Amino acid sequence: MPALAIADALREHAPQVEPVLIGAVRGVEARILPTREYRFYLLPSEPIYRRTWWKNARWPFVAGRLLRKVAHLFETEQPAAVLGTGGYASGPVVWWATRHQIPTAIQEQNAYPGLASRWLSRRVRHVYLGLPEARHLLRFGPATEVFDTGNPIVPPSPQRQESARAKFGLDGNRPVVLITGGSQGALAINATVAAWLDAGGPGDANLIWVTGRATFSQFQRYESPRVRVLDFVDPMADAYAIADLVVSRAGMITVAELCAWGLPNVLIPLPTAAADHQTHNARVLADVGASIMLRQSELTPVALKNILGGLLADRGRLEQMAAKAAARGRPQSAREIVSKLLTLIG
Repeated sequence: MPALAIADALREHAPQVEPVLIGAVRGVEARILPTREYRFYLLPSEPIYRRTWWKNARWPFVAGRLLRKVAHLFETEQPAAVLGTGGYASGPVVWWATRHQIPTAIQEQNAYPGLASRWLSRRVRHVYLGLPEARHLLRFGPATEVFDTGNPIVPPSPQRQESARAKFGLDGNRPVVLITGGSQGALAINATVAAWLDAGGPGDANLIWVTGRATFSQFQRYESPRVRVLDFVDPMADAYAIADLVVSRAGMITVAELCAWGLPNVLIPLPTAAADHQTHNARVLADVGASIMLRQSELTPVALKNILGGLLADRGRLEQMAAKAAARGRPQSAREIVSKLLTLIG
């Protein structure tokens, strides 16, 4: 979560400033924030639906309660500055801050900016871009400063390799393939991985397969000494530290982590992502040779076998992809964002 990476950097480099985290009751942060040491609030915010637009009929009822909660939040905390990093709660909170002359910033992770960023970019003081490709898709106000910071992540720590291998219990002499569909999992990916394993699987490689919690019980039976089946990995840095090749969705924070770690990867964009932004993210990496983009419509056990088998058999290509991914990496992005954010606080 970018907000957590920024909060960690803020605590390290400006301990006199306290980060307070805001999330949504319905978001993944409702499960993660209670496990962290930061104070936090969860708001009754909801997504704006594009395809199932009729669900937006709830918003008139949600909005009143949400704005009352936001007003109480600002009255209680009286923040010196507000930074939005996306999510259901980000838009209303940043909007409220701009309406009350509180210094504000937004951090846009994707190559194709989200609706909230497109709406707020003209109103905020700072915009921090995860990818420079997003700049031409946003409109800025006369007082808005724009910075190409990269996406905030926890910086890589390769020294955790030994403890990570012990954590997963894998043979250190075999290459490791990490497959993840994100925190919620991805049934299409999981079903294909299961069929691939039924047909012979990763050959001489080890596999860390993160199914997500929703479908973990369906695939837990594939656990073996060389196949670790997990519902969730926290922190993901443990898996990145020992991975030689990664298969994942193309959310921009995941992409930023893969680049910072210099990991060759196969990206399978979520086809229902808002404005198809994951395809834009994956294409940016594929165009520079750091990634292979595999559309979900083309995802089959045979395609997975051929792509992974070909990459694992070609060490030279893996090293080239790793170098090109690392060239796009911005591992100190969170620190850079904090330095800019502190200028808003003064």
